[in-house]
Amino acid sequence: MPDKYTYRVTWSDEDGEYVGQCAEFPSLSWLAPTPEAALGGIRETVAQVIQDMQATGEPIPEPLALKSYSGKFVVRTTPATHRLLAIQAAESQVSFNRLVNAKLSV
Repeated sequence: MPDKYTYRVTWSDEDGEYVGQCAEFPSLSWLAPTPEAALGGIRETVAQVIQDMQATGEPIPEPLALKSYSGKFVVRTTPATHRLLAIQAAESQVSFNRLVNAKLSV
């Protein structure tokens, strides 16, 4: 199951190394001199943590890749921003939903 989690490797100027992270386990990270080593390190760490969680009966986070998404969510904003977006949609001759989706996709 560790292979199905969402991993990211980025450079850390502060540490002078690459840092591997897992979205489903945000408290974990792994520093290494190469991106490949950072990815391998975080994957091994996640696998070990999952083993520990299984041994103690703790619930294991579901991989984001395996979750089902409806495509719907509610966003709260200010009335002024709502009005501005509605005006932009009207001026662009597209639906409000299409305009907001395009802005979120950038």
